[in-house]
Amino acid sequence: MARTGASTASPTTIDLRDGVAPSATTSARGTTAPDRRAPRPAPRRPALTRRQRAAAWGDALLGGPLPGRLARWDTPLLTYGVLQGAVLMLVAIGLVMVLSSSSVEEIQAGASPFAAVISQSMFAVLGLVAMFVAARLPPVFWRRVAPVVVVVAVGVESLVLTPLGVNVGGNTNWVKLAPGVQGQPSEFGKIALVLWCAVVLASKHELLHQPLRWGLPLALGVLPIIGFVLAGGDLGTTMVMLLVVAGTIFAAGVPLRHLGLLALVGLLGVAAAASTGNRMARIESFLGGNTDRQGVGYQATSGLYALASGGLTGLGLGASRQKWSWLPEAHNDFIFAILGEELGLVGTLVVLALFVVFGWCSARVVRRSKDLFAAVLVAGVMVWVLGQAAVNIAVVIGLAPVLGVPLPLISAGGSALFATLTAVGLVLSCARHSPGAQAALSARPGLVRRSLAVVSRGGSR
Repeated sequence: MARTGASTASPTTIDLRDGVAPSATTSARGTTAPDRRAPRPAPRRPALTRRQRAAAWGDALLGGPLPGRLARWDTPLLTYGVLQGAVLMLVAIGLVMVLSSSSVEEIQAGASPFAAVISQSMFAVLGLVAMFVAARLPPVFWRRVAPVVVVVAVGVESLVLTPLGVNVGGNTNWVKLAPGVQGQPSEFGKIALVLWCAVVLASKHELLHQPLRWGLPLALGVLPIIGFVLAGGDLGTTMVMLLVVAGTIFAAGVPLRHLGLLALVGLLGVAAAASTGNRMARIESFLGGNTDRQGVGYQATSGLYALASGGLTGLGLGASRQKWSWLPEAHNDFIFAILGEELGLVGTLVVLALFVVFGWCSARVVRRSKDLFAAVLVAGVMVWVLGQAAVNIAVVIGLAPVLGVPLPLISAGGSALFATLTAVGLVLSCARHSPGAQAALSARPGLVRRSLAVVSRGGSR
């Protein structure tokens, strides 16, 4: 008896290992089998818990890989490009604020209102050239020339104790190079200090648990550099240099007990230096709340007046009242107060955010560097810039006594700007030679080729 109705369909085999049915092929027997050649979707990663997600973001803020969807932007050249952009923005803000804060006093002195900003712009151009040149020299080059840089820096710093030394604000930390032209040798001493610490600590990396084996070579370069600055009476720069030394020692991996002992010795030395000259009067005025507003506490109080009158969005660019000879050193040590008065809390937060970006980029270079010399070098520059910025801002907002430390990349001062940009070039050099960066730079077309490609596409339309 013949069967009636539709014929029974052959069963279909489905592979559920990936959660989907792959495309099927028909075999010779008429059965359908899964096609093993068909591409399968990548297995999904397990979802992160809230604690794991917070840990990933915390690691990213300390220079680690970017988490989540931001990971696709985490290229070897990300640090190099972002660092350049942050530094250029800080320099641009600094030039604008130098013009705004110095024009009134320049007119009062009978000079052009653009005199200070023109001088600052010249050093900015020279500094940017030095930064890009330093960035293209490999870290190996800087390691070789470090002893020469230290000898030259110590020789130049010693000029402050000769008749060429100039006393500014109670500190003999300037050298008169020509009529109307003077420089600050201690700024170039910071570069030598960072290089020397990186060379010594990298070469003694196997002996870091023996303080005398690395401490004595380190002291051969550190003591002369800091000693001449302290002999000139510049306590603020001395404190910044001590921070740089401590930062490089920490980055090299020296045991914390040795670092704590050195920190104690440094604090005792700073306390002894602070008890001389007019520094004790500034400290006593700070501890007393700067109640002597017409005396020692005048500058600190005027800086707080400037910040308080700025409010959220500021009085407007160029509309500061304290720069009309009410606030001493408005274009230099207290330029952050003028920035807060004219651009308000928003402007100050932008500057702080740019310094945070600088620190984040430096931390990424430190974490990705396989060479200890490069890691210690970048850590030293990072502590230099961020530590000096923290000290300057702390003085302006009343958290520290007046120390005479400028705001890096923003305050007026040609030698300071030139030296800081050169130090940024050292960081960029290490970023260019971090893992994967050289290959990415070689694969990227040059500026001329990119420009010609844009022109050709525009012409074909």
